[in-house]
Amino acid sequence: MNQEDNILKENWQTLLNFLKNNLGKKPTDLNGVLFLIGVQELGQGKKVFTKEQKQDLMHIAICKVLSFGNYYELEGRDQDGWPHWKLINPLPNFDILSQEKLLKHFVLEYFRKEVGLHI
Repeated sequence: MNQEDNILKENWQTLLNFLKNNLGKKPTDLNGVLFLIGVQELGQGKKVFTKEQKQDLMHIAICKVLSFGNYYELEGRDQDGWPHWKLINPLPNFDILSQEKLLKHFVLEYFRKEVGLHI
């Protein structure tokens, strides 16, 4: 593991601990963190979501965090208040591990810029 990977791993653990301390529950993986971001970005508070809505929330979160890398931009919201994004730059062709690293990097950026977390 190189130094960059070690820093990402340490920062990721810091984020998970921050979420545990603030929410009372530590997300188990990247998908759990993305779900939380999706709920936050939807802005409708805590409620019960259908399986399809949970998938949509994950998509919202992925688009939001990748917007920090200029891959997506917000087009607007529909009549129900759900944000819609458009791809503005093609995503790199990565293997699954590299995709996860890219997402984690931008999730950390999200928490730095949107929440003010110092990691």
